[in-house]
Amino acid sequence: MIKTLRFIGFLIAVICTVQTVDAQLGISHEIGVIAGPVAFQSDYGERYDWPTNKGNVGTGIGLVHYINFAYRADCNCYTQDTYWNDHFKIRNQLAYHVTSLEHLSELADRPSLAGLQLRSMTGKAKVFEIGTHLEWFPLSIRDFQEGQPKFAPYFGIGAHYVNFRPEATSTLGPLNNPVTTYPTFIDRIDTSQGSTFALVGDIGFRYKVSELSDLLVSSAWHYYDSNYVDGLSPRNVNNRSFDFIWWFNVGYIYYL
Repeated sequence: MIKTLRFIGFLIAVICTVQTVDAQLGISHEIGVIAGPVAFQSDYGERYDWPTNKGNVGTGIGLVHYINFAYRADCNCYTQDTYWNDHFKIRNQLAYHVTSLEHLSELADRPSLAGLQLRSMTGKAKVFEIGTHLEWFPLSIRDFQEGQPKFAPYFGIGAHYVNFRPEATSTLGPLNNPVTTYPTFIDRIDTSQGSTFALVGDIGFRYKVSELSDLLVSSAWHYYDSNYVDGLSPRNVNNRSFDFIWWFNVGYIYYL
């Protein structure tokens, strides 16, 4: 926890330094915080199963930093009116989310050995992400900053570096010997810490609260280039894709 706080403090110091330098280049900066529920789609439960989708939901929180090309911080004036300056922003994001996982499905509810094995197993996905997005605003960023209109929809795409530390336990016995504990349907259990990358798609909007602040509402999909973010990787017909999340979040953005 102390290391995380130190890293966040270092990141804020870097952002402030970059702001001072980049102000001379004709751009400005925004910072904010986001938070909301995370729906984790993993090897817990069954694919496209509603109880799993609604049950395996965690919480995420993040810090965001934007590079605004439409406004110059050094002179409190607008930059040259180009399509890039008026419709694009670069977003840097640091996020952490935790989700408790269960095998919530019709199969897990069956009065069978397989059902008992599934419902006796629980896990937790702890994920740290840092990355960059490119956001496109169909409407004018200049007009939005002036307060007309008050809504500014956007579409974003990006990539994250991901560090994960999953957990898994079972009331039937230790999971470090899955051959005896889960001999039929769990082929691989790996709860060691690891890292990967994620592709991120984001859609949302901003609402102008004041001259220097916005409310942010976002719906984001993170598709991981790994099947071990949740600690499980069974080899069977249902395991057709890597782990991914859907994150709905609300945030507050402040213009520096």
